Amino acid sequence: MSNVMRDSQILAQIKDENLCYMSDMALELAQMADDSGLATLAYLFRMAALEASTVNSVLAEPDDLPRQMTSH
Repeated sequence: MSNVMRDSQILAQIKDENLCYMSDMALELAQMADDSGLATLAYLFRMAALEASTVNSVLAEPDDLPRQMTSH
């Protein structure tokens, strides 16, 4: 495996972990907002969590994305 491929896999893994963390944190903040009676803020945090988890699942399936390099 080339260094470039390995580096891009490491970066993808870091991005994946960051998105999971963002999603988890947004859900925790949504719960805190709910507990404080801030329904609109809770809704916004839930949307942020959904966005992070959606991006995460798209990145987890690289075969569906167009290839950046073509093999000739």
